[in-house]
Amino acid sequence: MTKKESVDFVITELEKLYPKPPIPLTHKDPYTLLISVLLSAQSTDARVNTITPLLFEKADNPYDMVKLSVEEIRAIIKPVGLSPMKSKGIYGLSKILIEKHNGNVPQNFEDLEELPAVGHKTASVVMSQAFDIPSFPVDTHIHRLMYRWNLSNGKNVVQTEKDAKRLFPKEIWNKLHLQIIYYAREFSPARAWDIEKDIITKKIGRKSVLNAYYKK
Repeated sequence: MTKKESVDFVITELEKLYPKPPIPLTHKDPYTLLISVLLSAQSTDARVNTITPLLFEKADNPYDMVKLSVEEIRAIIKPVGLSPMKSKGIYGLSKILIEKHNGNVPQNFEDLEELPAVGHKTASVVMSQAFDIPSFPVDTHIHRLMYRWNLSNGKNVVQTEKDAKRLFPKEIWNKLHLQIIYYAREFSPARAWDIEKDIITKKIGRKSVLNAYYKK
């Protein structure tokens, strides 16, 4: 199979399985999405979705958030992990949004990535899911599958993002990154992986990955 045939196969199969992939993090606007994505670092979307209602009940906008102390924020978000860093980030970015952006979440990478605790991946998710601006956020699932599918060398997420953007049409990036995440969770997990269910990897997978799997 050529690279182009592999890419077309991936797009076709994912479209069949997930024609309308929902955004996994519960939110109501760009600000609540930004906070949810920040909280999801090294945690699960499911866990974040149990904590954000408690946080947003007290503060669902930057003006209310800065009325809370870092300690109060931390007490609420503790179950998602990394709470010391995340609580400082949430307080700090809320303050900057008020001071520099009239309380609004900026719609560009430069301003987003200047916010405390907001890296490139978080900014990409916000650009894609809050503002519908074509982006390709690469999480561990996408990084794993792009390598398994022989579409990227797996060196690092920066390279994986470059390869994904080069191979897939820009107009489907926002939908496709979600489709890959759902597929990875359901059919191609890091652990307890059953290749018989993973039709995409079985057909286009990297030879070394397939050989290693079957050797086991």
